[in-house]
Amino acid sequence: MDYLFIFLGLLGLFLGGEALVRGSVGIARRMSISPLLIGLTVVGFGTSTPELLVSVDAAWRGVPDIALGNVIGSNIANILLIVGLSAVIWPIKVMGDTLRRDTAVMMAAALAMVPLFAMGHLGRLAGIILVAGLAGYLIWAYRQPGAAAPDEIDQPAPASVAISGLWVVGGLIALMLGARFLVDGSVSIARGYGISEAFIGLTIVAIGTSLPELATSLIAALRRQSEIAIGNIVGSNIFNILGILGLTAVITPVPVAPRFLAFDLPILIAVSLVLTLLLVTRPVIGRMVGVAMLLAYAAYVWAAQ
Repeated sequence: MDYLFIFLGLLGLFLGGEALVRGSVGIARRMSISPLLIGLTVVGFGTSTPELLVSVDAAWRGVPDIALGNVIGSNIANILLIVGLSAVIWPIKVMGDTLRRDTAVMMAAALAMVPLFAMGHLGRLAGIILVAGLAGYLIWAYRQPGAAAPDEIDQPAPASVAISGLWVVGGLIALMLGARFLVDGSVSIARGYGISEAFIGLTIVAIGTSLPELATSLIAALRRQSEIAIGNIVGSNIFNILGILGLTAVITPVPVAPRFLAFDLPILIAVSLVLTLLLVTRPVIGRMVGVAMLLAYAAYVWAAQ
């Protein structure tokens, strides 16, 4: 039953995320909201909703290692697994004037975790600071000309606001059920087999909640839309730390296990730096780099046990 719960949870998160983004984009377009604002807010938050619900649910139910592991693990998987797969499918061409800004914000968000994790506890004040940082980034990105919006993959708009609203409601219900099933199954398996909850959060839960980003980036890679594949990942990593972790801490303070500061956070900072250097110094992220990223992710999963 635990494995069935995990499967149902992953399915609910994937379908719910897709429905939420589709409905939200449909409403936004019907209301004549600009595509840039849709990309920066509706799609950005929509694809990160699985991470939010899983982290909040886990923190509320007394399993903070899954809440933190979900965010840290998702960001590591986004870079090594999803960028790696995208580059293997089709080499990623690096372009866009705003790329330096966004990668700088991604690095700053990862580094900001060091003093917060060192305190051993993410309180509401820390959460408010992170959410304020996200709001500042969105305002900055929206006001800068030529900012890249992650919503370039066509989302079929429903026929009316009412139908779009049904997509949103259905997506939220599927996400909430999926989050509950995924946390239930993961915690039960972790405790039954003596696997740490942190490891479950960093791997199974993290990959599960990253399914919307995985689908978006792989579709973009297949369509040879490199800027979308990479923009989706950088934007998601910013949202995960500033938005998801911030909102989770505001709703319920989260204790930080020592392993996150000693092992997982340094890995996240290192892979974020590698991605930043690749994007800033190379015109293309080729297939060999993609294979190296996938091997690095396999090594991380093995070492994280």
